[in-house]
Amino acid sequence: MNESTLTKMRQMKLSGMHGAFKTAVETGKTDHYTIDQFVSMIIDAEWDERHNRKIERLIRNAKFHYKSSIESITFDQSRNLERNLILRLGECEFVEKNENVLITGSTGVGKSYLATALGYQACIQGYRVNYFNTSKLFSKLKMAKADGSYLKELAKIERQDVIILDDFGLQALDSQNRITLLEIIEDRHNKGSIIVTSQIPVQGWYDIIGEKTIADAVLDRLIHQAHRIELHGESMRKKKSINKE
Repeated sequence: MNESTLTKMRQMKLSGMHGAFKTAVETGKTDHYTIDQFVSMIIDAEWDERHNRKIERLIRNAKFHYKSSIESITFDQSRNLERNLILRLGECEFVEKNENVLITGSTGVGKSYLATALGYQACIQGYRVNYFNTSKLFSKLKMAKADGSYLKELAKIERQDVIILDDFGLQALDSQNRITLLEIIEDRHNKGSIIVTSQIPVQGWYDIIGEKTIADAVLDRLIHQAHRIELHGESMRKKKSINKE
């Protein structure tokens, strides 16, 4: 009877229940539960299994370049990184409120790492996240305009709860990328969150975007109700290299 039940669970793809039931039978612990406790136990196991699979799928779909976590962030005064602020952001209330996070600082200070850590936290809490290198995203969308898939690509971006635009502002935007940025920002305004990292201070983004009317529209939507983090200090990559030596 147990084998038949296990087979049916496997066929119905109830892998969490299957594992919990099989373990309970093999270890002889089925007698340790009342009927309602046993049912609750295998349902909890199934819920946990599905929840973990969902998180794994969200992280995979986010296409992060590397793994990072809030727990491994180095907090010290020299970096101008406030622990309480980061922990609050890690609760992802900013996603619920459709707020943005703008992270600036010189190269190597940990902007991308921090943005990715917040992205991982959002995935863990069940939000859809997508990481983009900004220059590569603009290049991809230019090609999409050429082959007719532009609106489809924009729709994919719009469906995300959080998008990360990493390394924004490495070069000034041309007219096409300027319009693309405006469309992305407008699509997400009050409907999703954006995490931006940049070596350029926020006050310099106006010149990066260019054309006054579009720059005003983009920055008004991007900066309004945004959490701004300006990282200080020397390159973390340089520190790690010195420590290894």
